[in-house]
Amino acid sequence: MVERPGAGMAADIAEQPDVYARMLDTVAGPVAAVAAEIARRRPRHIVFTARGTSDHAALYGAYLAEIRLGLPAGLASPSAVTVYGARPDLRDSLVIGVSQSGGSPDLREVVRVAREQGALTLAVTNAPDSPLAEAAELSLDIGAGHERAVAATKTYTAELLALLMLVEGVRAGAGALPADERAALDALPGLAAEALAGSAPEELAARYRFAGRLITTGRGYAYPTAREAALKLMETSYLPALAFSGADLLHGPLAMADPDVPVLAVVGGGPAGESMRDVLARLADRRADVVTIGSQSAGGVHHLATAPVDERYAPLLDILPLQRLALSLALARGENPDSPRGLKKVTATR
Repeated sequence: MVERPGAGMAADIAEQPDVYARMLDTVAGPVAAVAAEIARRRPRHIVFTARGTSDHAALYGAYLAEIRLGLPAGLASPSAVTVYGARPDLRDSLVIGVSQSGGSPDLREVVRVAREQGALTLAVTNAPDSPLAEAAELSLDIGAGHERAVAATKTYTAELLALLMLVEGVRAGAGALPADERAALDALPGLAAEALAGSAPEELAARYRFAGRLITTGRGYAYPTAREAALKLMETSYLPALAFSGADLLHGPLAMADPDVPVLAVVGGGPAGESMRDVLARLADRRADVVTIGSQSAGGVHHLATAPVDERYAPLLDILPLQRLALSLALARGENPDSPRGLKKVTATR
């Protein structure tokens, strides 16, 4: 029997609270072991390599590494290795490949070269037998399970949670999470279920059905969420969506904002959320149609609420109503978000 359009993506989205709970039960141990080994090896900086949705999870990991570990962190340019043949000196580095499928040849090559150059290498994947996992010295299976839709949802948030547990485990030194950290993480499955039940994206989908373009924005830990939301809208609804950090938005792109261009602003607590208030004020001056997402409405015309949590945890909640919005908007525009045109589950780039 042929499923109705969007049924796969809807099921994947709905499964995320259970994925969080399962990961906290079964993945936390392997993550702690890897974190302890990283802490023992004491890398001086961290380099992530990823593509697509996983690139946004890697960006989140880079924020965590710099803020929580005090280590310089950034994203590699795979083409420097695969197209130009560069062999950067990665001694004393931790190089982390993040990929749902682990099947992209360029990511595998970056990890292989990094290991050859003396780096400690780690693969974070949903496919423990993948080429990427085989190339790395260490490997973590995020355990999200089979994803039905082409557009990644539950594998993205599983990557976020795995990287959060990893960084906090490295920070703890012994790999195991402190009791208060673990207690806070144990609340996430319930909060995720509330975020999914509480959002009402269908009304917004009807409102933005005929939008010609869209802007997403956020700062700090929220910036990867803004980028991932833009990607989901583009690949499911074919709607041009431009993602900017709140700071970059003010450096020119703000001129695009007007009443006909919706703006999705991810605004939570903490320093980054506070810094978004100036951005929202400038958007209000432009009479922009703003939807705020997160624990702070901060004056948006519309609001998709999630629970107030530590700023580090918010990306695991804030993306959920945005995934539902992408699903609803695709259906409102007559598309099937389970099978976006021209896309496959595994994208092999070189």
